[in-house]
Amino acid sequence: MILVALLDDLSWRGESQQLMDWNRGQHRLNKRGSLLTVRAHIRQREFSNLVTEPGNFLNVLMNAVEGCGGALAEFRRVANLYFLMISILSTTPISPVHPVTNVVPLSLVLLVSLIKEAFEDWKRFQNDMSINNAHVDVLQGQKWESSPWKRLQVGDIVRTANLDGETNLKIRKALEKTWDYVLPEKASEFKGEIQCEQPNNSLYTFTGNLIVDKQTIPISPNQILLRGCSLRNTEYIVAVVIFTGHETKVMMNSMNVPSKRSTLEKKLDKLILALFATLFTMCVIGAIGRMGKALFSIQISLKVGRLTIKVIIITCGVFINEKYFYLGLRGRVEDQFNPKNRLVVTILTMFTLITLYSTIIPISLYVSIEMIKFIQCAQFINNDLNMYHAESNTPALARTSNLNEELGQVEYIFSDKTGTLTRNLMEFFKCSIGGEIYGTGITEIEKGGAERAGVRIDDDEDKRSATAVHEKGFNFDDTRIMRGAWRNEPNPEACMVCFIYFRLKFDRLNHYSALNTLLSFSFDLTLCCTYSTRKRQSVVCRFPNGKLVLYCKGADNVIYERLADGNYDIKKTSREHLEQFGSAGLRTLCLAYRDLSMDQYKSWNEKFVQAKSSLRDRDKKLDEACITIF
Repeated sequence: MILVALLDDLSWRGESQQLMDWNRGQHRLNKRGSLLTVRAHIRQREFSNLVTEPGNFLNVLMNAVEGCGGALAEFRRVANLYFLMISILSTTPISPVHPVTNVVPLSLVLLVSLIKEAFEDWKRFQNDMSINNAHVDVLQGQKWESSPWKRLQVGDIVRTANLDGETNLKIRKALEKTWDYVLPEKASEFKGEIQCEQPNNSLYTFTGNLIVDKQTIPISPNQILLRGCSLRNTEYIVAVVIFTGHETKVMMNSMNVPSKRSTLEKKLDKLILALFATLFTMCVIGAIGRMGKALFSIQISLKVGRLTIKVIIITCGVFINEKYFYLGLRGRVEDQFNPKNRLVVTILTMFTLITLYSTIIPISLYVSIEMIKFIQCAQFINNDLNMYHAESNTPALARTSNLNEELGQVEYIFSDKTGTLTRNLMEFFKCSIGGEIYGTGITEIEKGGAERAGVRIDDDEDKRSATAVHEKGFNFDDTRIMRGAWRNEPNPEACMVCFIYFRLKFDRLNHYSALNTLLSFSFDLTLCCTYSTRKRQSVVCRFPNGKLVLYCKGADNVIYERLADGNYDIKKTSREHLEQFGSAGLRTLCLAYRDLSMDQYKSWNEKFVQAKSSLRDRDKKLDEACITIF
């Protein structure tokens, strides 16, 4: 089968993904207004290559700019900004210490941080290049040949191998017209044209048509395989490349991600600001005291042999000039502390004291934290067996050490749907048909409520519940719903549940076969569009006797709005059962059906096919077409 696929030939800066075994054919790309046209087996377009060449002057310049940006990002930390200010003050004559004592430690701190960031970037770069430079099979003529991943082009015919690692499974369906193009001999004969939308960053929408033998077939997101996905539950697929390089959705969604800062760093910034406020207060008090005693400054000159010593007694200490260079004095210190200018004396004294007492904030604080977090990533998180995922053989991998402590800061989990927490492991438990409940067993929520209420639970009931939950496949102890199916009665409700009970195998779109040969029949299907706004999905079935039935499943409020008049008692009872199931912690939906005449179906299906083939406002037109039938 040929599945329209969305691939990327190279992602140098992106996060590493599981590699799919892609194989390639040939292509040509044309633009028609706001649409793209892709044809197979005609090569025109250049390769979309993002390889960085070390000898390119522009690349070297860009790397230098990125390096400067990384250094500037370090000064978002209050401590580094503080020591930068101290280093600048230490180069002035008012500093009592040599500038080397502040500049060198600050430079080492920045260097260690940049080396750590560079090492983490290099590891990510290696992971990306291991994918981009991997060799895969390509379709040349009527055989597969090896070629690097980054040589893929738009329109190439490729083949993907099955890989583990993807846990969020999404169903993808190949177009029926392409099912026969699997072997290289047949794939090389494929001649088709794809008209689709321009590249965009929408991950969940796609509009296009496949034109084969003058027949236009609509393409939806169900036929699109995005760059970075993995295949599960199938050996391989054959696909056509539509977008490559920067035109893929994953690249168009990439952006300059702001540097992440952890909660610990933010708390350290607040602590350092508090320490600096304390230091500043101490220095201001000392400077004010110096202003009060500046009038009583004494200058003494002592001459001992050839040595002349000038001593200036001031509030902040005794300064000795010339010979004692390690005190950091300059020629006219007495001018800096002239008692006739009290305001200048106060300000200069304050900055002098700030420089002198700067060690109250440890400069090695961030370096120590960076090293501890780096070791925590490399030695503890990456080797933690409790974080190992056995199903996909995937160990924990810390891509950055900046957010280690955030793992322990999670207090609340907000989920858009319960399936996120239950891993979508849904198994049939109970149902209500015609106002009567079928199915046995109790849920954990019901057991907890019974224990709190002091109600004793029957042991047999508890065992049936455990069996229904933990055994694989459909487990249904209540056989009343099957009676109609056993008597071969035309009961649509029983038929739908019977599909699962008899473990029916789905084969293409027009045939069902029972594994145990208990039941065999066939009918045609038409699947209506499904959107979150519609809150329902419909399917039209034609049974062997020619009867047409439309089944619709969805949320209870949507289904109830569309039910026929009458049967008020059954509706009321079913509503009570819905509330009962929901209180027991069960996920619920409603299933309804209606009979269709052939004229109704043909009239509706004509509008539906036109809407599916539309390249503009397809979703809106499909929604309008589906509403007319249910």
